[in-house]
Amino acid sequence: MKYIVAVIQPFKLEDVKNALNAIGIMGLTVSEVKGYGRQKGQVEIYRGSEYDVSFVPKVKIEVAVPASMAEEVVSVIEKNAKTGKIGDGKIFVMPLDSVVRIRTGEGGDSAL
Repeated sequence: MKYIVAVIQPFKLEDVKNALNAIGIMGLTVSEVKGYGRQKGQVEIYRGSEYDVSFVPKVKIEVAVPASMAEEVVSVIEKNAKTGKIGDGKIFVMPLDSVVRIRTGEGGDSAL
């Protein structure tokens, strides 16, 4: 099993969610987060004054998948979150040792 975390632009969330649903990924967790990468934030203008925004709003998607689907999921997220501009985000893939569905006690791939 793999645990995939993607940090993307907020306006791309619906595209990514729909594309993941289309390949059979029905469950995911979404969080609104703030951060910065190489761009180190951005400069905004408010009432004629410039000010630095250190943390840029992003959306974090977390999904657990069978190892056999990990490459496809990463590819779908990348394709649907990409704008081609700075700040598109990152995708992290980590091994997942175990999963337990609390309601039934099922474990492993069947708990996904």
